[in-house]
Amino acid sequence: MTTLWWIVAVAMIVIGVAGTVLPALPGAVFVLGGIALAAWIDGFSEISGWTVGVVAVLALLVLAADYVAAMLGAKKAGASRLAVAGAAIGTVAGVFTGFVGLLFMPLLGAAIGEFIADRDLLRAGKVGVATWVGLLLGTAVKVALVFTMVGIFIAALLL
Repeated sequence: MTTLWWIVAVAMIVIGVAGTVLPALPGAVFVLGGIALAAWIDGFSEISGWTVGVVAVLALLVLAADYVAAMLGAKKAGASRLAVAGAAIGTVAGVFTGFVGLLFMPLLGAAIGEFIADRDLLRAGKVGVATWVGLLLGTAVKVALVFTMVGIFIAALLL
């Protein structure tokens, strides 16, 4: 039975790493859940409660990075609420359009949202790019934090 629990824990971590770049999956939450499950499996002897706590703080930072980066990019360009909503819709639509769509649908969504709000094509393009850059930077921060979470987990197991 313990082996089954370890398989579930590792699967949650792997799914969580994928979810870091796929907006349909709560990546950091899955990684945290997998690490907490792994800690519970061995009675917190190899993976301590402190380790799980540190990973939980990193998971909260991942969630914050997701929103802060996009908002900062949009705010820097003076984006409307429709542009931010468009970027979010574009991000979700990008999941269903492959890797290229995942990269560029947020830009398109933000630009369309801004164009609907302001009817200025040049401004819509600038807002779309700024929001997109914010999303990309946020994703880079999320990936770094999630790999830090996984690294802490692996270090706890090996040390």
